Amino acid sequence: MPVLEIPDPALVLLVGPAGSGKTTFAARHFAPDEVVSSDELRGLIGRDEADQSVSRAAFAVLHRFVERRLAAGRLTVVDATNVTRAARRTLLRRALAAGVPAVAIVFDLPADVVQSQNARRPGRTVEPSVVERQWRTLAAALARDALAEEGFAAIYRLRSPTEVSRVRLVRRPAGATGATPAEGGASTTSGGPTVGATGAASAASGKAPPTPTTSGVR
Repeated sequence: MPVLEIPDPALVLLVGPAGSGKTTFAARHFAPDEVVSSDELRGLIGRDEADQSVSRAAFAVLHRFVERRLAAGRLTVVDATNVTRAARRTLLRRALAAGVPAVAIVFDLPADVVQSQNARRPGRTVEPSVVERQWRTLAAALARDALAEEGFAAIYRLRSPTEVSRVRLVRRPAGATGATPAEGGASTTSGGPTVGATGAASAASGKAPPTPTTSGVR
């Protein structure tokens, strides 16, 4: 069973296209009050949770919630696609300002699996073309190992629904794990052949990487 160690407090970003299983994962592993969901905020502001026309307003609220929770020293999970660098950077800046580490849990599932799961989401189905664009954006970032340069203390990559369902999370006090927030360069954990964190510090940053949150995924 893969084990993901999460520092507490921390900012945890769930990264993946619509339909990749982020919301189910969040509900299984985190308390409801720890999760800030862009879909739920769309539902409160717009017609329903799939209403992309209110995304700007929904994310403005999401960012305020995240900032206040991190400032209060509370573990905060962001359930949003987070597939673009700009989206992640906005959130990482808030973790840095609060002095807490950031962890990425990446849902790197095959495109056909994501589309199939998206089609089965009751009341929350996103246009297939939008899902495809999100999937391609994430795939391109992973191919460049882009997340390793962004300042995450740890990056965990899940590659199949089976891996997603088998994960076990273990929380550690942030100081005990040695994880620290970073700016412009990150170390990542090493993992097994199918589940784990991959990548290296950005050579261009010229900064030493922070201590990883974990020594590996078991």
